[in-house]
Amino acid sequence: MKVSVIQFPGTNCEYDTEYAFKKLGAQVEIVWHKETSFAQGTDLVVVAGGFSYGDYLRSGAIARFSPVMQAVNAHSKKGGNILGICNGFQVLTEAGLLPGALKRNENLHFISKHHHLKVANNNNVFLTKLNVNDVVNIPIAHHDGNYYIEEDGRKELYDKEQVLLHYTDVNGNISNPNGSVDAIAGVCNKEKNIFGLMPHPERAMESILDSDDGIKMLEGFFA
Repeated sequence: MKVSVIQFPGTNCEYDTEYAFKKLGAQVEIVWHKETSFAQGTDLVVVAGGFSYGDYLRSGAIARFSPVMQAVNAHSKKGGNILGICNGFQVLTEAGLLPGALKRNENLHFISKHHHLKVANNNNVFLTKLNVNDVVNIPIAHHDGNYYIEEDGRKELYDKEQVLLHYTDVNGNISNPNGSVDAIAGVCNKEKNIFGLMPHPERAMESILDSDDGIKMLEGFFA
């Protein structure tokens, strides 16, 4: 399993992501944003969290024009798996690789805490190790995590099984921290090879740090 983790100026989760996938046995390469290709045989591309280009203009809006996005687009077109975490999710929506957009949190404050998520669909490689309605405990840390999509797009997400996760409490009841439509925490594309979520599974790899639920999430890519 070969994983390429993208590093933009302002990325701050690339080493957490590297650690998480190495812990699961992957070969991991951190790829600088000026590169235009990935190593031969790359299975998964991860657009890691952080503050690419300082979140200037709009989160992910500048990163979408970075040279490395040529490689991301090429990887997507050949059916390769792509995972965008937090700022990576923002980058993928800005690039048009995932539907919807991420707005400022409803309360206008940065949120950083553990939060529970409920699995909405596991008909995809990412969540194949989890069951529908499973509840996991995953950290969130974002200012612009308010997922928005217009009504027609929202309906299509459900019709095509593209909604991955909802924000909930420990019992699986909706608990929306940022105002996202339907408390959506993650989505995928129609082809189910591009995934985005605001929570950080790479920060939930050790029980001593309050949760290792991220392991089952990321293990899906090894199936």
